[in-house]
Amino acid sequence: MKLVVFALLVALAAAAPRPDEDAETLVDERQDNGDGTFNYRFETSNGLKEERVGTVGAEGQSNMQGSYSFTLPDGTVAVITYVADENGFRPESPLLPQDHPLPAHAVAQIAFAEEQRAKGVVFEK
Repeated sequence: MKLVVFALLVALAAAAPRPDEDAETLVDERQDNGDGTFNYRFETSNGLKEERVGTVGAEGQSNMQGSYSFTLPDGTVAVITYVADENGFRPESPLLPQDHPLPAHAVAQIAFAEEQRAKGVVFEK
């Protein structure tokens, strides 16, 4: 009996829909202007979305800004917006960890190190 129940569960699992595997591309728009500027928009049937705009940076690099989103296991949608330029990749989202104040012992160690540097103490690696 246990074997029959187990086989039935395996069959149900195999037949269950797999949204990620069955996802279809709904939107795929790309525009490259050939001068370092571009636009990109992508969306799938399982809720993945991305939009990105690229421009030429001051030092010849590609600067980008955009967003991407996806559905979390609890059904809520996670949205991350970002800027990527000469100052690095800077994402923003309420889902990302936020900065917290340094603990008192860390502040004390930083103050001690600054005092030592002011006295000319050299720290070696």
